[in-house]
Amino acid sequence: MKIDIVTGNILDQKTDVIVNSWNRNVIPWWLLLPQGVSGAIKKQGGTAPFKEVAKCSAIPLGEARLTSAGRLPYQAIIHVAGINLLWFATEYSVTKSVFNAMKIVNENQFQSVAFPLIATVLKIQEFLTFASHCFPSLTMVLRMMSSLCMAATSATIFGFPFLTSVYRTH
Repeated sequence: MKIDIVTGNILDQKTDVIVNSWNRNVIPWWLLLPQGVSGAIKKQGGTAPFKEVAKCSAIPLGEARLTSAGRLPYQAIIHVAGINLLWFATEYSVTKSVFNAMKIVNENQFQSVAFPLIATVLKIQEFLTFASHCFPSLTMVLRMMSSLCMAATSATIFGFPFLTSVYRTH
């Protein structure tokens, strides 16, 4: 499996599916002001994916749900519950989110997937804490999944500009 860490707009990626870092569906989506990837999906893809994921009711921490891509040019969107009820991500929640997203990729035989940084905020200290959890977890999960006859041939993770010089795997 090929893994690339890149910067840019996740919605510009030519992949079968994208992953949306979502909440646990405890608060109705229409009460939230989607930002980041969720905001971009809503703006460009419409509200259909969010209405679909809302029908799933509460999502356990680290679990993933598959929806249509709305007006976006993807086969689907995978929404992961990467934050706990206090709106924080942990190594557990990120690892489990990545694992469950890749499980959906495998079960549906998607060939490529683009991940955003799961459950990040724009505070640099929190981002660095997240990065220390996410990248070892992602690498471990993807290696484990590829040893289980993983169907996906590529995964792309989107990060901040300074990240690309720090971590790139092929």
